Amino acid sequence: MSAPVNHRRAWLIKAPLGLVILPFGLCLVVEAGFYKASGASTLNWVAYGTAALTVFNAGLCILIDSLRHRILLERDE
Repeated sequence: MSAPVNHRRAWLIKAPLGLVILPFGLCLVVEAGFYKASGASTLNWVAYGTAALTVFNAGLCILIDSLRHRILLERDE
């Protein structure tokens, strides 16, 4: 009976976290594009864009993992 509780807890934590981090990373990616358009040095906007894509992908991974926990929760119940 503890497995559904663990999946529920993981889903309740990871779903909102992923829903916050994903759009934040997207905003950072757009900001990196603005840096490029404003004529910032290549090193600056590439480094910023790389960090932004890392945040975006982390949010996507967390959100997908929360979906996995939700599916396992539904299966166990």
